Amino acid sequence: MKVPLLIIGGGLSGLAAAIRFARFAPGVLILEKHSRIGGLNSYYYRNNRLFETGLHAITNYAEPGNKKAPLNRLLRQLKLSRDRLDFHQQLQSEILFQDCESLVFSNNFEQIRDEIVGKFPHSTDGFAKLVTFLEDYNPFKTTIFCSARQFLHNLLPDQLLIDMLLCPLMYYGSSIEDDMDLSQFAIMFRAIFQEGMFRPGGTIKDFLDLLLNHYHSLGGNLRTGVEVKEILHKNQIVHGVVLSSGEVIECDNLLSTAGLAETQTLLQEPQPDQKTARLAFVESIFQLPGKRRHILPPDRTILFYNSGRKFHYKSPSDLVDFRSGVICLPFNFEGLQTQEYIEVRSTHLANYAGWKNLETDRERYMVQKIETAGRSKDVLEKIIGKFGSDIVYQDTFTPLTIERFTAKKEGAIYGSPQKIKDGNIGYTNLFLAGTDQGFMGIIGSMLSGVSMVNQHILSRF
Repeated sequence: MKVPLLIIGGGLSGLAAAIRFARFAPGVLILEKHSRIGGLNSYYYRNNRLFETGLHAITNYAEPGNKKAPLNRLLRQLKLSRDRLDFHQQLQSEILFQDCESLVFSNNFEQIRDEIVGKFPHSTDGFAKLVTFLEDYNPFKTTIFCSARQFLHNLLPDQLLIDMLLCPLMYYGSSIEDDMDLSQFAIMFRAIFQEGMFRPGGTIKDFLDLLLNHYHSLGGNLRTGVEVKEILHKNQIVHGVVLSSGEVIECDNLLSTAGLAETQTLLQEPQPDQKTARLAFVESIFQLPGKRRHILPPDRTILFYNSGRKFHYKSPSDLVDFRSGVICLPFNFEGLQTQEYIEVRSTHLANYAGWKNLETDRERYMVQKIETAGRSKDVLEKIIGKFGSDIVYQDTFTPLTIERFTAKKEGAIYGSPQKIKDGNIGYTNLFLAGTDQGFMGIIGSMLSGVSMVNQHILSRF
């Protein structure tokens, strides 16, 4: 069997890339290791109810008339009508540094600008210079690492404001401890603060079904439950892949969304020693009856919290670092406040090695999962109010959960600290897309797949 384009990974990046290619040429094939597509943004069932593993919120909201916005460019590239999607904007979100200060923001950029003018007057001019700089800055140009923290330090006199701005951007897209590349900062600043957050009215399954049906209508092919064991290549040209079953699939072009290190392993290439830690996370879901929504904040969609003035974003020495995190209330989007059940979701930094040490002791592992959920709940209740007695279901994803179901090395959802912006890893017809190509978030990851197909593959046909 031979195909013109083979894509490793059925996440949103791979699916978007496949749709883009299928619009112009037949025969694209996606290989997905697991039984469901979606990767980091998928779903599962418990108690006959669907739970999402991603899609709490999507960044990069844009109104229909903004043709240059990433969201609208993506829809045009995929030939998807905006009318087929039901968009709901966030109410408003908050960066909360307890006992210090808070910044409230929404999809109206003027709100956070006004917050900064009122609460950090000494940084008003510096913030204006930052916004002006980002307007002309090209974050997709291949450059060496430039510290966003140092760049902000040169513009803003308030260290607290610097940490507050970095907190949501790092939690939503940094693979580097205590910092982020300036290009990643620029991408995430626009995605979160200047454009804002939203989500579709349905579930992640509805969204995936829409994309998959569109893909199939264009003649695209998908195989799930198949694992790529090796990428076949000679003289820097890829010829195909070998599956764990022993089957060989040949291809003219290969796009990998598996990640840089994961792809190098499939190529059987030696990998350099990892000098920086991969950042891992734990996430807990607390489900409550919808009729109890009044006990939770009515006008907050996402809260990014930190327990002091200094923000620490690095792999913790303990299993979990509860000093900071993300609290998402997925029902607090415009027009989505009538569900039978609602959720409170928490995200915290985690220590992959610590969780890995528990892998062979199932009982201890489960005890730590339960303890993690309990401690997370306690932290959240101090911020958003008591909800523990109303929980009807809860679950916790550890770095091992993420590694098992997404194949992300060490459960690092943001991948390697090293990003390959042009997707080129030294092969004539093999390119990288997704997290390690440098685009973050749902819209970003999908644009990553589309841009790599446009840049490297469609030009060959």
